[in-house]
Amino acid sequence: MSQNKELLKKIESKAKIISSLKNELGKVIVGQKEIIEKTIICVLANGNLLLEGAPGLAKTLLINTLADASSCSFSRIQFTPDLLPSDIIGTKIFNQKDSTFETKKGPIFANFVLADEINRAPPKTQSALLEAMAEKQVTILGDTYKLDKPFLVFATQNPIEQEGTYPLPEAQIDRFMFKLLVEYPSKSEELEILERMTTNVFPSANAIISNDEIIELQTLVREVYIDDLVKEYIVSIVDATRNPKEYDVEYGKFIEWGASPRANIFLTLGAKACALVDGREYVNSDDVKKIVYDILRHRLILSYEADIENVSTHDVIDEILEKVKCP
Repeated sequence: MSQNKELLKKIESKAKIISSLKNELGKVIVGQKEIIEKTIICVLANGNLLLEGAPGLAKTLLINTLADASSCSFSRIQFTPDLLPSDIIGTKIFNQKDSTFETKKGPIFANFVLADEINRAPPKTQSALLEAMAEKQVTILGDTYKLDKPFLVFATQNPIEQEGTYPLPEAQIDRFMFKLLVEYPSKSEELEILERMTTNVFPSANAIISNDEIIELQTLVREVYIDDLVKEYIVSIVDATRNPKEYDVEYGKFIEWGASPRANIFLTLGAKACALVDGREYVNSDDVKKIVYDILRHRLILSYEADIENVSTHDVIDEILEKVKCP
């Protein structure tokens, strides 16, 4: 059996587990199929996730259910203006009995960490997550501790209220692989929500995938084949955000800062994860298009003129995809 056939066989068997995981999340979460799938893609690509949506759209419930379905340890941090960095990562406490300092680990020490309403805390506290998100480790008063695998940060923010909120620093927002926009459910989905949530029988998810299986899937994602032409396509898309004139992107005049090299990495890993979810051993251009908005929407910084002209990041990405040649 060729190496490609062996890989395909392995991927097809794992795709069944992923499908079961989606179904398990669907027992609790009504609708939001695209959000569920892209959340799973983010986990498989070992990326952090930012969820933005109005209150009551099951953002917190989604991550909680994902932790239940994957046997992963879970902690929820409610971000507030008075939250301190030590409340997240932990601190050292002096033990008077033996005159030593003991480390008290914070809620960051879990597989899945939910940073709820992350924009409620000031930048100093938000930045406490930076090392954990990038290096998968935490430093507490000079001592460094590795975080258990898998480790992912899921953050939520409410786009409606601006009073008492703090925009995420660019250095931190770039560490989020995806920014997903959670929309309101349809009328039929709303009726299903009423059926599920207004009785004494509450839906719950069973644990169907282990920590080790998630790590195995994250390793398998990197084995998925991606052709040089698709790599060139990815790099060209990101390059067009930095050098729009070279691609004749008219909306490029509104771009102040283009996407960082992390965009290339996440587009590649995300496309590989898309292929794995679909049971394929190779990446195609549709995989890239499927996730490109989620990866670029929070990485493109537009000028104030864009607001005046009512031009959004979505419009800019639309034109880039039109101008960059697809393999």
